[in-house]
Amino acid sequence: MTENPIANPTRPERPTECVRRTSRVTLDSDLSVNPTLPFDTVIRSGRWFDGTGAPSAVVDIGVREGRVAAVSAEPLDAGGCPEVVDAAGKWVIPGILDIHTHYDVEVLEEPGLSESVRHGVTTVLLGSCSLSTVHVDAETAGDLFGRVEAIPRGYVLDAVTRTKSWRTAREYTAALEELPLGPNIAAFLGHSDIRAARMGLDRATRPDVRPAADELDAMAAALTEALDAGFVGMSSQQLMFDKLDGKVCRSRTLPSTYAGSRERRRLNAILRRRGRVLQGGPDVAKPQSLIAMAASSLGIGRPRLKVSLLSAADIKAIPAVSTLFPLIARLLNRWGGDFRWQHLPVPFEVYSDGIDLPVFEEFGSGAAALHLADQLDRRADLFQDESYRRRFRKDYDKKFGPRVWHRDFFDAEIVSCPDESVVGKSFGQVGLDRGGLHPVDAFLDLLVEHGDKVRWRTTISNHRPRVLDQLAADPGVQLGFSDAGAHLRNMAFYNFGLRFLRRMRDAERAGRPVMSMERAVHRVTGELADWYGLDAGRLRPGDRADLVVLDPDCLDDRLDAYAENPVAAFGGLSRMVNRNDDVVTAVFIAGARVVDRGVPTPILGVRRTGRFLRAGEAAPMSAQ
Repeated sequence: MTENPIANPTRPERPTECVRRTSRVTLDSDLSVNPTLPFDTVIRSGRWFDGTGAPSAVVDIGVREGRVAAVSAEPLDAGGCPEVVDAAGKWVIPGILDIHTHYDVEVLEEPGLSESVRHGVTTVLLGSCSLSTVHVDAETAGDLFGRVEAIPRGYVLDAVTRTKSWRTAREYTAALEELPLGPNIAAFLGHSDIRAARMGLDRATRPDVRPAADELDAMAAALTEALDAGFVGMSSQQLMFDKLDGKVCRSRTLPSTYAGSRERRRLNAILRRRGRVLQGGPDVAKPQSLIAMAASSLGIGRPRLKVSLLSAADIKAIPAVSTLFPLIARLLNRWGGDFRWQHLPVPFEVYSDGIDLPVFEEFGSGAAALHLADQLDRRADLFQDESYRRRFRKDYDKKFGPRVWHRDFFDAEIVSCPDESVVGKSFGQVGLDRGGLHPVDAFLDLLVEHGDKVRWRTTISNHRPRVLDQLAADPGVQLGFSDAGAHLRNMAFYNFGLRFLRRMRDAERAGRPVMSMERAVHRVTGELADWYGLDAGRLRPGDRADLVVLDPDCLDDRLDAYAENPVAAFGGLSRMVNRNDDVVTAVFIAGARVVDRGVPTPILGVRRTGRFLRAGEAAPMSAQ
């Protein structure tokens, strides 16, 4: 037997503190599958969380042929086993699910998706916010993803042009499974995808155009075929500051925002009949949009619809709204709905190079600047125009009404700039230093002087730990919304699951637990898998051996440390990341070790470990 360099098959005589707390939990008997065969991997003496919220226990786990083959309170026989991992003092949890990503382009080029996997994520959902690459051509995909998700349009064009071999959802899933996937993939079909593909992008983004009968039939057929292929549902967006890239339809909102109620009802009816999910983004400026999308979950005289909406947050600009999210979910589910909010369970800190941040899309002067993202000379002229500055100041000073950004340049720290005298200051302070300039003028002056070399940051929501804990514990709230794969220069939430577990562990240690650690693990694993109908998020005999070994003592402030990493698929564009490689001892996907002490192993993205997970496929439990 060749042991892993960090492995030690000897069970410790004196357990650690966390082991002592859980050692009273015992198994009635060893749980095993085909006990006569040798294991491929044995994980010894870890604190095991099965993803159901059940009490944790110190056990040995045996893995065979990509599945959990045994969970034993007694030492397992490791004879003939090529890898033994010493997990004493460590936690062994199911792989984390990331339910909101925009990896649709990156997965085609770098299917290992290492930045998520190295943080313990073993299943990701594609196709969020009405965007997918299933039916649109490369040109339209570039227009859909380039500006909304800040994935440079040229790389979207190139990736889809070179790799697209599919015409249908079924062919798309087959194409994904031909790739050396790192994590498992599940998918939504994007409403904007099928609308643009069936109507053409120009007609699909005109307010006076409704789909012809045959076009609506074609959209319905595309959705039905996707559900047949195992997609978890459809994503649709009504948020009006998500804008298109490209030349022909530039700065129009996404195709799904032009859909009328008849179209939405037709597509939602298909989801209802199949028990699948509608992921939605309501228009924050129109409360009726939120009400309509949320109320569509109700099943009065018809099957109820699973609805997951973006997003529950403690928004700085509107602090009182955080109390409404749990109330809305509670009322809808009490009245017979199956409704959830998506929520990022960490502070929503964003960075920006100059003005290239999506929150500027929510008001006219900001959107005008982003419209000129590919015409920087014209943008610089715009910034110097006094009439434009008056518009911007008026938009900035408008503090009432639905919005995402707090519009406070005193709450915006400059982190890098060729003029080092302003680094560490807010734009508001720079204005004061320059003779009492309005914060908007200080901001625009720096952009005229230095363009996108002015990098700054702010936190727009989830800044109050108490409110974060309330949302994290609410059953009407799902934990996710990382936006992984998008906004590479704006945000870095790839390790949101680890940061959430740290907060719950810290609360427990402080004697004010928000929830048990078993419940916390369940929230980011099995609970999500169950709701979306996926074979993931559990760690019992017969389950997929998608698991994470992590060191709870390293769940510390290093998880917040800022770093950057170039993405080869996007021309070396530097991706924002937060990393503490000491936390994750190992990640296994389908029994294969893909992360070793925080670092991806050579097989990640080379050998296929993940697969396309089809909604409704039950885990083939061989033992209970």
